[in-house]
Amino acid sequence: MTVSEKLLSEMTLLEKVGQLNQRLYGWQIYEKKNGLIRLTDNFYQEVQKFQGLGFIYGLLRADPWSGKNTKTGLNVEEARETTQKIQQFLKKETRLEIPVIFSEECPHGHQAITATTMPVNYTVGNSWNPSLYQKVQQIVAKEMLNVGVHMGLISTIDVGRDPRWGRTEECFSEDPFLISMYTQAALKGFQRKIKNKNLAEFAEAIGLVLKHFTCQGMSIGGHNAGPVNIGIRELWEIYLAPLFKNIREEEIFAVMAAYNDIDGVPCHGNYKLLTELLREKMKFEGFVMADGCALDRLVTLDRDQIQASAWALQSGVDVSLWDQVFPRLTEAVECGQINIEKLDESVLRVLKTKEKLGLLTERAPFIAYEKTNDDEENIKKLTAESVVLLKNRQEYLPLKQNNQKILVVGPHCLNIYHQLGDYTPYKSRDAGVTIAEGIRRKAQEFGQEVVVCQGSHMTDESDELLQEALCLASEVDVIVVTLGGSSARDFTTTFDDNGAALSGSNDMNCGENMDLMSIELPYVQQKLVKSLALLKKPLVGILIQGRPHIFNEIEPLFTSILLAGYPGEYGGEVLADLLYGVRNPSGKLAMTIPKSTGALPVYYNYRDTSFQEVYADEGHPVAYPFGFGLSFTRFSISNVAILRDGHFLTVRGRIMNIGQYFGSETIQIYIRKGSGNLVHRVKELIAFKKIALESGESYDFEILLNPDEWYFYSEKNEFEPYHGKVKIIVEASDFSFEKRLEV
Repeated sequence: MTVSEKLLSEMTLLEKVGQLNQRLYGWQIYEKKNGLIRLTDNFYQEVQKFQGLGFIYGLLRADPWSGKNTKTGLNVEEARETTQKIQQFLKKETRLEIPVIFSEECPHGHQAITATTMPVNYTVGNSWNPSLYQKVQQIVAKEMLNVGVHMGLISTIDVGRDPRWGRTEECFSEDPFLISMYTQAALKGFQRKIKNKNLAEFAEAIGLVLKHFTCQGMSIGGHNAGPVNIGIRELWEIYLAPLFKNIREEEIFAVMAAYNDIDGVPCHGNYKLLTELLREKMKFEGFVMADGCALDRLVTLDRDQIQASAWALQSGVDVSLWDQVFPRLTEAVECGQINIEKLDESVLRVLKTKEKLGLLTERAPFIAYEKTNDDEENIKKLTAESVVLLKNRQEYLPLKQNNQKILVVGPHCLNIYHQLGDYTPYKSRDAGVTIAEGIRRKAQEFGQEVVVCQGSHMTDESDELLQEALCLASEVDVIVVTLGGSSARDFTTTFDDNGAALSGSNDMNCGENMDLMSIELPYVQQKLVKSLALLKKPLVGILIQGRPHIFNEIEPLFTSILLAGYPGEYGGEVLADLLYGVRNPSGKLAMTIPKSTGALPVYYNYRDTSFQEVYADEGHPVAYPFGFGLSFTRFSISNVAILRDGHFLTVRGRIMNIGQYFGSETIQIYIRKGSGNLVHRVKELIAFKKIALESGESYDFEILLNPDEWYFYSEKNEFEPYHGKVKIIVEASDFSFEKRLEV
């Protein structure tokens, strides 16, 4: 009998239900006054009620929703003190002495004071460098271990197919294979081992809760938590594929159910999804966590909280989040709506998780960590590799030394929060470098002068700001203008019970609940660009945003355009390095940029049916395609061949940097399936390799392909490897190669 099984056999019904509840808002269970930390009655009452706790969410969260800042929140030492105080109380005052799991948000860095804010997933996806992302995730894990955290919540399996959705910034890509590679990198970065069955080695790891299961990015109209209409093949091949691949290869502790329904059945009450599909077909062994307050939404006119708790548990939800439903599981068992054996299955999953994480044995309360120079360079390198050069007319960038005076203008350039994204912790003014400050520092090295002004608000008009920008612009050699959106919450924002923004910050037009009817750049920003363009000065655009925006009307006015997404707290410094050629942009688009909102959704891997791809009024719907990205240097690719080695295929070739700058190119491998009675996709990404070369350097590359990994949903209604005729497509900048064969 394992430690977990022994504990389960000794537990009362109430203690079991306590292990499944994550009802507390963690930041509400302590108070800090005059440097002293006190646990609140919220905590003591919950422990007393259930004689133990399974989880505490967001103890260290510090942001406008929690109301915690540097004065009221916890620094590193205070966080350690508080987490240990909680565990000591549970050991001393509960019968079975079971520690709690501290779960925290970490979508792009831990959402806590003193934690580093990394680029968001939408930005990272453009790097096409999962191995570098893995190194950065190890830094995030170390920062969390440093304060005693055990589990992290991170959106890795959401698919970005409709950028009207405000949470697009949490998605790596529109492509399931690329998403699966980043998901695997996150798992390795946080958990360290592949399919690690040696439980003791997890005692220095952060277990991940992968969000969200499933189809949250495919809701009707791009509405957050909206209904989803989807076919079984699209479900498997696009939305389930990233999780399916990693369940087979990695240890996955937990997934979080999505708010939406699928064809009328809410994910949190969907037995076919959470049990038959996830557990039985996909062989998932971890636990399912509810999203915030989602179980409360199962309460309807004919279903009370007790009935809702039974429905959710029987469907496959194991752990709650902030709701008032799962505390009623005790009554659901007592009145016969749930049998105790079903409850025990969920409790055992939680106890096994605690055992794996070392909480039932000898896990250290925290593992000390200080960021190194190598860590900082890896973060900066990932930030730089995530920037996409969309346009560079006459090779205007890097900026030349004869540009003696530069104007930096735009609603983002002076505000550090605008480059950080949603789910960002409170930041002091010196926590990062703004875009304006980064460019000013770099310009000083070249003896250049930089002037700065805001130029416009994010969405609101201001003639005063515009006139100031035009006055300064008339006296400079080049204009660098920031454009895009912002997910910056502030302390005037009002929130729903689940933390989604309701109203408050005029600057916030992206993030959770910030869905847009149109993804055109705001009118005031386009007006700023058009006004500046009348001065006939070179215009360099930097897109700071959490979703693809449409900017067709002003695109011809720019000399050069960089897409930076939300680059994180090192973004200002890194963008300056890119502008001056200290670093070379190597990002490739992981999401298509459309020409019009009316064409949405637009993505590269649609099904190859005989329809007219262009529109009568606007032509082709794509402005910049998936996989596109320029460089300051140029590459040549030659001697490409596809060789068969038994069951495997190998793509071989030579790549050479024939330009003047160090740079990286990404070799992209696609397939096009062509057998059977199904309509397959025009092409599907199956492999890629990013290669860095000095000027004049060449490299003979090999990319191994395994046909057993080319899954599709077959005519037999099974998700299985494809066998039949295919076209292998090798692509890179200004290069394409195709070969037909059978696998």
